[in-house]
Amino acid sequence: MANEIISYNEMCRREGVSLQRGMNSLEGRPHAIVLMSVRRDAKYRDRLEDNGETLIYEGHDAPNESGGPDPKAIDQPEFTPSGGLTENGKFRLFAKDYVSKRRPAKVVRVYEKLRKGTWSYNGPFLLTDAWQESDGTRTVFKFRLQAAAEAASASGEVELSHRRVIPSTVMQEVFKRDGGKCVRCGATTDLHFDHVLPYSKGGTSMVAENVQLLCAKHNLQKRDRIE
Repeated sequence: MANEIISYNEMCRREGVSLQRGMNSLEGRPHAIVLMSVRRDAKYRDRLEDNGETLIYEGHDAPNESGGPDPKAIDQPEFTPSGGLTENGKFRLFAKDYVSKRRPAKVVRVYEKLRKGTWSYNGPFLLTDAWQESDGTRTVFKFRLQAAAEAASASGEVELSHRRVIPSTVMQEVFKRDGGKCVRCGATTDLHFDHVLPYSKGGTSMVAENVQLLCAKHNLQKRDRIE
């Protein structure tokens, strides 16, 4: 469920893979995974647009090799030294296939780092575009991912939705304000970011005053009720 707070180990357990890198194409599986961060110490320049409906995700650098060039000083690679596709190349191919209408948009599950060992599941997104641009020093990849519905439609395809991701600054403020605990019972596990005034009833994700921490039990009990 989107807005769920989980540990790194739980994230890997659920996905059934050790997530050692930020971009995971997971060939043969119905979805890919990206790990994002907009913290000050973030390695890449990810950003949310359209009030949280769109994620612009930056591609990843070449591996840091002993005696090799600084990865931040060279173009982000599309191909490996042996000629295969890097994760940048694989994600670009996903986007190219969607734009050319050869395949449906790739579903990408997005996890955002809140602090060391603590992550937020931001829900499914659809990869709808990819391009390269200069960051002032080198060429980097950019990927456009748009918030998608949690469940597939009757046709089996995942559809775009107006679901909005809670901004990182808001999540950080709420997590600190609520002490990493459910505001109802004080639980510290199975936590979710919950809208006080539900988004479906006009509530916003953009201010901490409308977001609180609830455990799974109290989040389920509340649903879209205004209390």
